[in-house]
Amino acid sequence: MNYSGFDVYERSIHKAEGSGVEVFMAKDAAGDFLVIAGKDHGFKGERLADGKIRVPLSHENAGVLRALFPFTAPGRVLRKERSFGLGDRLGIATPGHIKLFECYDAYPVFAQQSIRELNLTNRTYEDVLDAASFAVFREDFQKGWGADGDHLKTVKDVEYALSLGFTMITLDCSDHIKTAVTGANVPPLPEKYKGKYLGKQFDIGEGIVLSFTGAELGAIAAIYGEAIGFAADMYGRFLKDGKYSADFEISIDETSAPTTPLQHYFVARELIDAGVSFATMAPRFCGEFQKGIDYIGDLAQFEKEIKVHAAIARHFKYKLSIHSGSDKFSVFPAIGRESRGVFHIKTAGTNWLEAVRVIAQVDPALYREVHQYALSAFDEARKYYHVTTDLSKIPSLASLSNAELPGLFENNDCRQLIHITYGLILNKKNSEGSFAFRDRLYKIWRQEEDTYARALERHIGKHLDLLNVKKS
Repeated sequence: MNYSGFDVYERSIHKAEGSGVEVFMAKDAAGDFLVIAGKDHGFKGERLADGKIRVPLSHENAGVLRALFPFTAPGRVLRKERSFGLGDRLGIATPGHIKLFECYDAYPVFAQQSIRELNLTNRTYEDVLDAASFAVFREDFQKGWGADGDHLKTVKDVEYALSLGFTMITLDCSDHIKTAVTGANVPPLPEKYKGKYLGKQFDIGEGIVLSFTGAELGAIAAIYGEAIGFAADMYGRFLKDGKYSADFEISIDETSAPTTPLQHYFVARELIDAGVSFATMAPRFCGEFQKGIDYIGDLAQFEKEIKVHAAIARHFKYKLSIHSGSDKFSVFPAIGRESRGVFHIKTAGTNWLEAVRVIAQVDPALYREVHQYALSAFDEARKYYHVTTDLSKIPSLASLSNAELPGLFENNDCRQLIHITYGLILNKKNSEGSFAFRDRLYKIWRQEEDTYARALERHIGKHLDLLNVKKS
């Protein structure tokens, strides 16, 4: 709908309850903005000739919007049966995600970023939260959505996310997990664990009974004891007294060794006995959950182990969380089945990959520039990620026609090349200080918004279908 020289997003037309004030989102050549008809309610903007107010999409105005229209603020969706983190690193993917989650019986976490991702994209948690709120308003998405301070490790970072209204904290315990523990250096087993675990059997139902040997228990206590104390301390600081309304996820997946069922049971029980209430836990599963590609490993072993991991989660009444869940198509059926449809999945880089695939489709010359730079930046980028990329398996660009470029995103090595270099690509500058790629990329993504939305619907929809998430 065209109105006074700008186009209105018709789904965004809302009236503030009890006031008759109309608020909607519109766009022109300069981008998106809000329009207020009536009392300003605290929005800061420019008065138009007809008396309406043109309001920029600033953090201050996002706060007013969330207060005026509560559905634009995140909620606690982690305790829903099925939740799905979407890691929009660019701030432009939520409209496409909304179209998808309007149709599936799962709850989205639209705002999900780690501090590492913020640093690599030069964004803030304010940016992440506001982009999701404005998109939710624009598309009138009133189902409910969450905001995740992902893989946080410090008091400062947890407090930062919670102070802005993030409704989920993923506590990364990896710095406190003692991976160097071996049979030769296990310290003496604390007395408090001996009577609690040794010589006992733990029936978690479903025909599964767990028991610990002295050697197993000693190693597990040494590996995870400090991490359990760290999680209990952070819970006590921020969530125990209800000051912040947020759910807690325990992440023990950022390690080199898989989490055994005995380790999972021990960590869960010790946290619960310490009074920690958490909604989800993310173990490190067997095999490889590398970024942006399918599962690498023994599928039969994975299915055997996730059956026990899922039973432990049910026993203690929380959900399994699957990290680096992007594109793990071969194991999704087992995850959906063994979790009985109760899970949290995290995706992130796959949304970026779909955005770059769009570039390959509509501006092959720009894609060739980006790809060539990514090759030169790969060694720097891999410092941040565990990948097994083999650059020699990526076809030379000179051998490919423009029409063949999107097909590179079916090549695992190319996917990982583009996946892990995102921060370097976005921040690369020319000699005079201008961005080499960022501005041109965003211009095309704005022009091709519908193309990107359709790509996300198709690609993330494949995840949901294989997880056996039913359509609403």
